[in-house]
Amino acid sequence: MGVRKRQSADLRKEALKTQAFAKLTNIPSSPRKMRLVADLVRGKEVFRALGILKFSNKAAAAQLEKLLRSAVANWEAKNERKADNGELYISTIYVNCAPMLKRLRTAPQGRGYRIRKRANHVTLFVDTIDNNVKEA
Repeated sequence: MGVRKRQSADLRKEALKTQAFAKLTNIPSSPRKMRLVADLVRGKEVFRALGILKFSNKAAAAQLEKLLRSAVANWEAKNERKADNGELYISTIYVNCAPMLKRLRTAPQGRGYRIRKRANHVTLFVDTIDNNVKEA
């Protein structure tokens, strides 16, 4: 690895040490289904988002709820205090594609149909609302 690349990687790592986030990788559902649920809570206050996820009928909502609780716990560990109601919000959430599992299904007349089993990765960042006001 070159010097410039190593320096930029070190800067990225230092920036992540100050932010509270959580990642969930290789979730066996399609990214499109997960993005529908992620769009419901993007930019919302954390405890309101937990309520939305708890009462959603989507299967992806349960996984996102667990991820959000993890991100809040990470924030509490980094700041050494409990999160108050209305203090935190979801600053960034994005869903990326994971490697696809490709399978073959037998079809009539000697053919084969391809089955693509999709998966996704979710990254969720949590930040305080007063930090957002100071930056603007």
